[in-house]
Amino acid sequence: MADVVLRNVRKTYPGGFEAIKGVDFAVGDGQFCVLVGPSGCGKSTLLRMVAGLETITAGEIEIGGRVVNNVEPADRDIAMVFQNYALYPHMSVYNNMAYGLRNRGMPKPQIDERVQEAARILELGSMLQRKPRQLSGGQRQRVAMGRAIVRQPKVFLFDEPLSNLDAKLRVAMRVEIRKLQRRLATTAIYVTHDQLEAMTLADILVVMNAGAVEQIGSPLDVYAKPATTFVASFIGAPPMNLIPIEGVRAQVGGAAEASILGVRPEDLVISADPARPGGLALDLTVEAIERVGPETFVYGSRERRNDLAAISNKPGELPPDEVIVRIPGQDAPPIGAQIVATALPQQLHWFGADGRRIAAGP
Repeated sequence: MADVVLRNVRKTYPGGFEAIKGVDFAVGDGQFCVLVGPSGCGKSTLLRMVAGLETITAGEIEIGGRVVNNVEPADRDIAMVFQNYALYPHMSVYNNMAYGLRNRGMPKPQIDERVQEAARILELGSMLQRKPRQLSGGQRQRVAMGRAIVRQPKVFLFDEPLSNLDAKLRVAMRVEIRKLQRRLATTAIYVTHDQLEAMTLADILVVMNAGAVEQIGSPLDVYAKPATTFVASFIGAPPMNLIPIEGVRAQVGGAAEASILGVRPEDLVISADPARPGGLALDLTVEAIERVGPETFVYGSRERRNDLAAISNKPGELPPDEVIVRIPGQDAPPIGAQIVATALPQQLHWFGADGRRIAAGP
C-alpha cells in the first residue's frame, strides 16, 4: 500500500493544447479516491499519467514516497482495470489472471495460491476454466479485477470500469468494488463520469472540469458546500437549482456581492401558504412531473416576481427559468398549476459572478 501525491501536474500536447492544468492532490494510504467530471475533462488522461501510460509535461507524481515521472509502468507497482476489460480471448479465466505473474517468473505454487485466493474473493472459483466469451459482462469485469488483485499492487487504478454494464449490474458491481477495496485496504484511484457512482464509492472526491480541479473533499462535504456553480450543477441528481439574481443586490457577510443563488431540489417545499417563514419564495408554474416511486420531481417555470425580501430586502424581477422541486411520495400538483416553493435561509447557497462560492445561508 502507498500514498499517491500529485504536485502541479500538467499535460500539454503538441500544438499547445493543455489537457491537464496544474493538478495537485494527495491520496492517503488505503484511501479510495474518485476522479469525476464530464467527458473530456482530463480525468482519464490524469489516471494514465499516474499509471505511466501518458508522459508528464510538468510536475511530479509520487507513489509510496518515490517520484515515478520517469519510471516505467511495469515498475510502478500499480495495477489497472480498464473499461473494456482487456482480457485475452483465447485464454481461460485462470490463465488470464495468472499471465502477469508468469511473466514475472513467479513460481507456479505461488501463482496458483494467488489466483485461487482472488477467485474465492470474487466468486470465480467455478469459472476458472471458462473463456471470456462464456462469461457475462459482470463476470468479465470481475476477472479483470482478479488479474489486478493477484499482483498485490500498492495502488489500484480503475478507468471507468462499469460503463459497459447495464444499470442494475453497475449498482451491484459498485458495491462489490467498494467491499473489495475495503477488504484489501489498498489505495485506489477510480475514474468515472457518473456522479452517483462517485458519491457512493469515494473517500476523497476530486471534481474535474476542463483539465483543472474544481473541488476536492469528502463526497458529503462537496455536496453540502459546492465550491463553484459547476460543482453545484454536476454533483447531485437532479442538480442544484441555480438562480441568477437580477435586480437584487445581496450582500453576504457584509463584503462580497452574490450574483447567483443556489438551492437543492430537496430543500424546496411546495407551500400552500405564500407567507411561510423562510428565506426564499419562488412563484412557479408546473411544467412537468416525474414520478420515480418514493419521490417525485416537479419542474416549474419561474415567470413571476421572486420574493427575496427576507434575505436582501431588495426583491427584484427575475427572468423565466426552470426550477426543480423534489417532494416525497407520488402526490404532485397538476400540470399548469401555480405553486409557491420555499426554502429556509440556511438552505441557500451564494455564488459570485465568477461562479465561485461566496457563502451559505446563516
